[in-house]
Amino acid sequence: MTCPDVTASEPIPDAALAEVTRLLATGDLFRYTAPENAPVALLERDFAALMGSTYALAVSSCSAALFLSLKALALPVNARVLIPAFTFAAVPSAVVHADCVPILVECGANYRLDLKDFAAKLPSAEAVIISHMRGHTSDMDAIMALCDAAGVPVIEDAAHSVGTTWNDRKIGTIGKIGCFSFQSYKMINAGEGGILVTDDADLVARAIIMSGAYEHTWMKHAVPADVMARHQNKLPLYNLRLSNLSGAIIRPQLPELDRRVRDGRRNHDHVAARLNASPNLIVPPALPAEARAPDSIQFNLVGMTDTQTRAFASACAAKGLKAQIFGQSTDNARAFWNWQFLGDAPDLPQTRAMLMRACDVRLPARLSLKDCDIIADIILTAASEATAQHAA
Repeated sequence: MTCPDVTASEPIPDAALAEVTRLLATGDLFRYTAPENAPVALLERDFAALMGSTYALAVSSCSAALFLSLKALALPVNARVLIPAFTFAAVPSAVVHADCVPILVECGANYRLDLKDFAAKLPSAEAVIISHMRGHTSDMDAIMALCDAAGVPVIEDAAHSVGTTWNDRKIGTIGKIGCFSFQSYKMINAGEGGILVTDDADLVARAIIMSGAYEHTWMKHAVPADVMARHQNKLPLYNLRLSNLSGAIIRPQLPELDRRVRDGRRNHDHVAARLNASPNLIVPPALPAEARAPDSIQFNLVGMTDTQTRAFASACAAKGLKAQIFGQSTDNARAFWNWQFLGDAPDLPQTRAMLMRACDVRLPARLSLKDCDIIADIILTAASEATAQHAA
């Protein structure tokens, strides 16, 4: 059997191709050139409406959105920011870039934040970033209750979670600010790009100016002029703007989101049911309040030795499927001990143990159920081979 290509993205919609062609003909690629209705401005309007948020700001990446969110909060230098220990290296990098100090919180075998460790570390924090890593939502009710009581603002890193809901609330709209990604492996693909949403006019005004709205280009944003004016010339410009080309590529994909979420969930749940039938594989279930929008699947290897774990990954690769084991993939950017720019790795045994057996396989929404069965067959066969050939 031939493994489906899990790296290819859906074709860009024809409407986006037409708009890109128009823009190239005009050369009007800068978001602030047009007097109104530039593609990026329309994207911000439509994305805010999609999320039910008051404001949106499109920027060059989700990392840029996280960085600007921290700067917009006006945190002091060396402010302590809690982040999950299971996240992508871009998250602690954004914290460092914002002159803050990331404090890593343990995560459990279900990939979600350990609330006991979170509560213990929260009193020393001045902000929190909750990474919904690979689309897995931590207990946002408990997190928000703790943070609201402590007066600590929450930023949601929803890079993997556009379309996910928690108790029917859209992920990215529960905290003070939500940050999303349009990188090529996400549900909406522009190659690169990001966006933040908030209901706080002052926060978005500060983020807009720092994103690179120089002089009075901020007047082209749908934020009250008096709010914008009071931040004029008081903040540095980091020039993290999104180009009109990216805006034109992203915006026509927004109407496709519901279908992609539906198909992605179908694919994930179909493969999960098959993997969970194996004694050596466990796909952690969603929390009761969570309706996920997955474009990948994560599962834990159960009862396997290190040798069997490596044999499993090699067997998948030999069959054409990349099954990445976070903690055993060389220099993996999701393994906290590889974030050497933070100094010595903290002692986080629970997260470390999870990462050493947690597997990651892309499962794009565009795949058919037949494709999904081939992927499930490869994983199940590889698990059987690894345990049989390297019996403990």
